Amino acid sequence: MFPFFHQLFFLKMADEKNKGEFMKKENTAGLLSFLFMGLGQFYNHDWVSGIVLMLLEFMFIFAAVSGVIYNAFWGVITLGQTPGIQGDHSIFLLINGLVVIILFFLFFIIYYLNIKSAIASRKKIEELRLHTGTNFSAESILSHNYNKYFPHILMSPSFFLILFFTFLPILFTLLIAFTNFSAPYHLPPGNLVDWTGFDNFKKLFTLDGWKETFWGVLAWTLVWTITTTVLNYFGGLGLAVLINAKDIKFKKFWRTLLIVPYAIPAFISLLTFRLLLSGPGPLNSFLVNTGLTAEKIPFLSDHTLAKITVIVVYLWAGAPYWMALMSGVLTNISDSYYEAARIDGASNWQQLINITVPMVLFQTAPLLIMTFAHNFNNFTMIYLLADGNPQNPTYKQAGSTDILISWIYKMTLEKQWYGMAACVAIIIFICIAVIAIFSFKRTKSFKDEDMI
Repeated sequence: MFPFFHQLFFLKMADEKNKGEFMKKENTAGLLSFLFMGLGQFYNHDWVSGIVLMLLEFMFIFAAVSGVIYNAFWGVITLGQTPGIQGDHSIFLLINGLVVIILFFLFFIIYYLNIKSAIASRKKIEELRLHTGTNFSAESILSHNYNKYFPHILMSPSFFLILFFTFLPILFTLLIAFTNFSAPYHLPPGNLVDWTGFDNFKKLFTLDGWKETFWGVLAWTLVWTITTTVLNYFGGLGLAVLINAKDIKFKKFWRTLLIVPYAIPAFISLLTFRLLLSGPGPLNSFLVNTGLTAEKIPFLSDHTLAKITVIVVYLWAGAPYWMALMSGVLTNISDSYYEAARIDGASNWQQLINITVPMVLFQTAPLLIMTFAHNFNNFTMIYLLADGNPQNPTYKQAGSTDILISWIYKMTLEKQWYGMAACVAIIIFICIAVIAIFSFKRTKSFKDEDMI
């Protein structure tokens, strides 16, 4: 027995020695990459990755020495110090600074991954040497990295596009909300923009004129969003149920006829309705000339009637989409449910409420939430049909039918109140995000639960 335990002891000692050597080499690779990016990859004979990483660090050093990084942080912090046409442009300084700062933090993420990758590659090399007695060649390392990081290489263009065309504008809008960027006194070039903290938010919630406009427009936005979402959803469901009823003839004809409002481009249909429903428009002329009404109906000029009009027009344009969608969903509901309900004596209404609606809601709940978010920002419907009118004298640059997104448009394009518009944009994002996340988490389809 003694020779066996003696052999086992020396094997264990050899294993510990190998582990110690492995750890030492892994630490060496990590330390070299920590000292200068790419050195650890050179130590692992990964020449291509080493050269790329080393070039990145040289570029970072050049940017730091030439003052690019310092100027970026200085521009974001100060937003410029020299006013005038030939002076500092605060917005350019902010945008350029954000780009450099994003690249700055991206460099440090790559720096961390460079150390981690060097250690992992060295570990793999030593494990191969232990088990097979062979080393990774430079060609095999290159092939291994290509296969391992091929998905990352393909995704990198999309990553940078999202980073600079999605994330950067969001970050820029967020920061603008904390500045006094607005006409006429803080509008570059010629004038500097300053950081003002939460002053814009305070004005929006407490200052006379601003608070009445914000709460009024927000209330109408919620009414508009909830009403149009519910009406379009159940209107489309009602049309789908009627068309799919067994006794209905010419189903294809009715489907084609009812899908036409959705098929027509919104730009054309909304401008047509705007002309049709205007004061001197064809509809009012017809009603007055035929004696159906004594005077013209202010479809788009009365504060209450204009709101009802935009809701009804959107029902006409939006319900066909849900009808087409529901028609497909209804075909997936088994007839056995309805047969069982009829045997139990359930009426058509009871079958609709207890079978059709729950089954349809289960399959379309995520789309319903997305539609809610879309309607919350349905700029096209409000602006093309009514232009946010009629004007409300108690509001700041907003009409009675303006929702938050169309109010933002007017503040930016017509008055150049960019700081206040950014505040409202942030509030829109918070509202939609909270409602969408809360709703998604409560849906059975999100929880991946069975319907029955």
